[in-house]
Amino acid sequence: MSTDLPGAHVSPGGPSVVHDLGAVTVRKASVSAQDNNAYLLTAPDGAQVLVDAADDAPRLLALVAEGTGRLDAVVTTHQHWDHHRALADVVAATGAAALAGAPDAPALPVAVDRALRHGDEVAAGSLSLEIIALRGHTPGSVALALAEPDDGPRPGRVHLFTGDSLFPGGVGRTTSPEDFRSLMTDVVERIFERYPDDTRVYPGHGDDTTLGRERPHLEEWWARGW
Repeated sequence: MSTDLPGAHVSPGGPSVVHDLGAVTVRKASVSAQDNNAYLLTAPDGAQVLVDAADDAPRLLALVAEGTGRLDAVVTTHQHWDHHRALADVVAATGAAALAGAPDAPALPVAVDRALRHGDEVAAGSLSLEIIALRGHTPGSVALALAEPDDGPRPGRVHLFTGDSLFPGGVGRTTSPEDFRSLMTDVVERIFERYPDDTRVYPGHGDDTTLGRERPHLEEWWARGW
């Protein structure tokens, strides 16, 4: 697994990619043949949040241990099977709360402790994440926004964990023109019109990107319909 964005390095303790954001650390690991990304966010007070327990529970639990060993919550970005195969095992092993977008929550393999809606905040220790609903890939798809701490390389810069709703080169797969329009509208209005070009995007598969790299192609995405 690679990243071509500056400020990242491969952890010496395993194949995760580590982004040092000052007080907050983001660890990224690929955990399946589908190149599913799982992200572990770690705060200086020891709080940790995992984004997508996609597969390979032993690998994810090792990632948690690579941080502080504590896991406060697992946020599932959407209901598709490849993003929650390890959720039940990770929750059982750690006692972490399970969170997901409200429309997708009933499809997960565990009872959700909190159903998320657009504009919600997920707080764990000193970690604070804003929930952005991006409807279309699934009805309950969510992204998470993390503001870089004051001691980070670029204080205030936003880091977006977008699941399968936004990738380098386009939005996620949809199955109808209506769903495509819904997803594109949310991505444009709730992400591109709100956040600047230096915003970093961490998708559910593959490499990271920035909004500045993708913004020039929005009209192309609209025109091609996917």
